Amino acid sequence: MIVSWNWLKEYVPLEMSADDLTDKLTLSGLNLEGTEAFPDDLGIDLEVTSNRPDCLGHLGVAREIAALYDKPITIPDAQPSESAAKTAEATSVEIECDDLCPQYIARVVRGVKVAESPDWLKSRLETLGIRPINNIVDISNYVLMECGQPLHTFDMDKLHEGRIVVRRAQPGEKLTAIDQRDYELQPEMCVIADADRPVAIAGVMGGLETEISAATTNVLIEVADFRPLSIRNTARVLNLHSDSSYRFERGVDPHGMDWASRRCAELILELAGGELLEGAVVAGAGRTPNSDPVELRFAQISRILGIDVEPNEVVRILTDLGLELQGEASAASCRFVPPSWRRDLTREIDLIEEVARIYGYEQIPEDVLVPLTASSKRVFDRVADRVHNALNGNGYFESITMTFVDDDLLGLFRPTGDGEPLRVEHSSRKRENILRQSLIPSLLQSRRENEKRGTFNARLYEISNVYLAASPGDRSGEPTRLSLVSGDSFFDVKGIVELLAKAVNHQSLVEVRPCELPSFAAGRGCEVLLNGQLWGWLGEIAADIKDKLNLRDDVTVAELDFGMLDRTADLTPQFVPTPQYPSSDRDLNFILDDATTWQQVAQTVKAAAGPLLEDLRFDSQFRGKQIPTGKKSYLLTARYRAADRTLTAEEVDVSQQAVIAACREQLGAELRG
Repeated sequence: MIVSWNWLKEYVPLEMSADDLTDKLTLSGLNLEGTEAFPDDLGIDLEVTSNRPDCLGHLGVAREIAALYDKPITIPDAQPSESAAKTAEATSVEIECDDLCPQYIARVVRGVKVAESPDWLKSRLETLGIRPINNIVDISNYVLMECGQPLHTFDMDKLHEGRIVVRRAQPGEKLTAIDQRDYELQPEMCVIADADRPVAIAGVMGGLETEISAATTNVLIEVADFRPLSIRNTARVLNLHSDSSYRFERGVDPHGMDWASRRCAELILELAGGELLEGAVVAGAGRTPNSDPVELRFAQISRILGIDVEPNEVVRILTDLGLELQGEASAASCRFVPPSWRRDLTREIDLIEEVARIYGYEQIPEDVLVPLTASSKRVFDRVADRVHNALNGNGYFESITMTFVDDDLLGLFRPTGDGEPLRVEHSSRKRENILRQSLIPSLLQSRRENEKRGTFNARLYEISNVYLAASPGDRSGEPTRLSLVSGDSFFDVKGIVELLAKAVNHQSLVEVRPCELPSFAAGRGCEVLLNGQLWGWLGEIAADIKDKLNLRDDVTVAELDFGMLDRTADLTPQFVPTPQYPSSDRDLNFILDDATTWQQVAQTVKAAAGPLLEDLRFDSQFRGKQIPTGKKSYLLTARYRAADRTLTAEEVDVSQQAVIAACREQLGAELRG
């Protein structure tokens, strides 16, 4: 935001030097970007943060200066004289989309004379980098830069039926804007129309056909409140940005709209003549700013800032900034209602920050004792540390990939189904504008890039959000996923998944069940269950996906719900004594039906073996000539151990025979000789 030194002097006395002023503004939050000297003026370029749209006009900056230097501020009254003819008899305004435009105000000035602006007006606009056009257009730009409220002026005689209709664009509608470029409008865009056609892109730019020209004699002044999200989307889709859209995207003061309309009419009467019709046509109920009072306890100022600020000075600072004191301040506290242009002031801490920046951060001694409390990591972060340690220790490297993917990448792995993906209209990304629903495609792409550069079997993982639905406030629409890709075998990656679960909670139970996702090779994919609940997916990537990405090696992937690790975490270290007695391993080689799963076998063995069974390990699976058709063999190893003695062969044999009998009876298993 560039402000003019001469212009600011109209609102607040500038008795200080420019260097002193810019230093104070910088320390209070309006960072100095630079200055530019003009023959009779000084342009000051200030960085305005997104939460301070009130400072996108000279009045807002002047209010800051008045508070910083304890000076009075003068705001133009804006009470133009009106004729007997009524505005409502000359025009009408209808809002068909009040969700995009809560309020619209129209005034009409008849009999104006369009001409070149006076030197003082041109000079001020040029100081701000704005090219003068004519007196009517220059006045609308002047008021915009004065108060931060965008305006637009129409040639009234070029509006069909003299009407204004605020509506959504209709399919196929186009508009030639005042930059002389044609824009194709989309149905979700808000437009200003007359009786039968769009005449402006709401909040962004006016149309060429109704612009002010030398032949204009009657002017309609538009002041409106457009929803920030609507304007932001429109500007980005059309790649069309303006001073108006910049301010609407950050929000305007709903209580300042009528003042801006009157101020514009007042300057038109002064510089272009004509008569202002009586009253204004106001459509829409408008927005009601938050008027809840905020209590400020004086003791909190010293507690948080570490310095004492006199209560009278606190009240002075906040009232100078436009806050309204409710009742009388007591010795302990006071209550303020923030002004409509400061929607960022909602809590006590916000008011304390206002006091701090105006009173001066430099007033806080460097050695002041401010009470601090040691912070601690969230459970989420502690779980992430465990995951990082486990994966890094097993040769995996963390990746950070783009949140956006294209249609081709999106379709490579979609375990949650074919729900409509979320697309973001972004001015610089026309193709990769889809919010990903899985991390796997991005990791596969990274693995391919590693292969291209000679790094084979890159083991990669990522912890990040995926985007399944636009549901503000509902975290289920943006779950955090832990995903990994590897050239290792299915069983190796399954072991890593089990290790992750045990690293976070030593009592975790991981199970798998077959599933047929299109992205997995046939018979090589499964769902992963954590303590009986669906945790994610694990499997070998299908050949057609490998071919699409030109991957050289086979790839096994896993995608897990990180939130389940967070919710089930038990990070308290557990003492496990070192075994004092040796174990005894016994191999079992069963012939089973093809339909029998390892999970069934494991459950049967564990239930039958008794308390001496310490561990059960799957070794291999075999099908061949020696095995009957429709059968397969499982080779497994059972480990037995007692905590208080060395087991005898007879004790182990008892458990083994119980296992064999249970598998024969429940699964139809036979020992392979």
